Amino acid sequence: MSANAKLSGRSRRAVWHPCTQMKQLETLPLVPISRAEGVWLYDFEGHRILDAIGSWWVNLLGHGHPRINAAIRAQLDAFEHVMLAGLTHEPAVELAERLAKLAPQGLGHCSFGSDGASAVEIALKLSHQYWRNLGRSQKAGFVALANGYHGETLGALSVTDIPLYRDCFAPLLRASARVPSPDWRLARAGETPEDWAGRCAAALEAHLERHAATTAALIVEPLVQCAGGMAMHHPLYLRRARQLCDRFEVLLIADEIAVGFGRTGTLFACEQAGIVPDLLCLSKGITGGALPLSVVMATDRVYDAFYDDATERGFLHSHSYSGNALACRAALAVLDVVHEEGILDRNRGTAAYLNRRAEAIRARPEVEHFRNTGMIWAFDVRGAGPGFAADFGRRALEAGVLLRPLGSTVYWMPPYGISTAEIDFLLDAVDRLLDSP
Repeated sequence: MSANAKLSGRSRRAVWHPCTQMKQLETLPLVPISRAEGVWLYDFEGHRILDAIGSWWVNLLGHGHPRINAAIRAQLDAFEHVMLAGLTHEPAVELAERLAKLAPQGLGHCSFGSDGASAVEIALKLSHQYWRNLGRSQKAGFVALANGYHGETLGALSVTDIPLYRDCFAPLLRASARVPSPDWRLARAGETPEDWAGRCAAALEAHLERHAATTAALIVEPLVQCAGGMAMHHPLYLRRARQLCDRFEVLLIADEIAVGFGRTGTLFACEQAGIVPDLLCLSKGITGGALPLSVVMATDRVYDAFYDDATERGFLHSHSYSGNALACRAALAVLDVVHEEGILDRNRGTAAYLNRRAEAIRARPEVEHFRNTGMIWAFDVRGAGPGFAADFGRRALEAGVLLRPLGSTVYWMPPYGISTAEIDFLLDAVDRLLDSP
């Protein structure tokens, strides 16, 4: 038995894999990974796979990035982790300070978590307690976009609108409201993405006119609703949402867990709309995929509502590994690389090349809604059947590319260091996969 087969078998017996029907692994085998470098994953037999989705969108700069690895090693020589309740340390403080300088002006006061869902939980709890501390406890509801995704813990799932993840647990979830998504694929014939964003903002306005008195916050994924099929929208929606939240006294939560740190072309997606959310959720790419970490950034207005002599008015929320020193050092290294190596400027050149190179795919008759925001690409396949995603993903692996379609949507968001030759390899593979039934 090969080393690949041995590890795959051990994993099936011992590991309950995420987002997986384990019985399907009988016919759709796991891919054992022995090492990774740049955009490539390698199995135990030397085969390589291009990581076209950044390992679930966490890997920004490529696997095994030397500066991230060096930062983690250096921190290990001092200490690996200490609790952040009653203690503090340089990596967490420096990261919070750096983020406050880089994020939309007015955000700071970083609350650390461990992953994206925990960041959303923090933001939802902060929003609820904010109004409670102000003596307006009736403002306890949440509104989210149709087809949105914010994580799979119970609070996060309460504002998620993807039935596959939500329906089973509906009895455990708190009710929340939905408003139309500004996803431009839903626009009427002849309507621009901006027109559609404006109509969706009008629907949000109508909702808040009726329910603002009982609404704590609106949560949105700025510019791209990723798990909902890489649904992209015009920045106008975010500008209008900010104005409406101000007018109706509702907090605005920007969930940039998947789209932060340059994925949409700017360091933070909210920059493209020129807005400042009340709470900003960050995770995934924050450490370049090296270690788990999340952050929620809050404005002074939110923070000040908790600052009090009474303990119970403080934010009594914690994670054992909050502000882990190794993860914070990895995040600081990511920020250094992005700034010092001009990553965002380089990404614009990468995106331009990839868009030119993808024209043949865009022109295919079965491809519709080909779309791109920053370093995220997606298209929908006409006539894709219910088994399309699993079949396409399997055949992509056989072709040496890691892709995980979302229903009928094929997408890629590779590490930023992908070369032109690697882009050619990726797009040639996608083209061939579309040729095969």
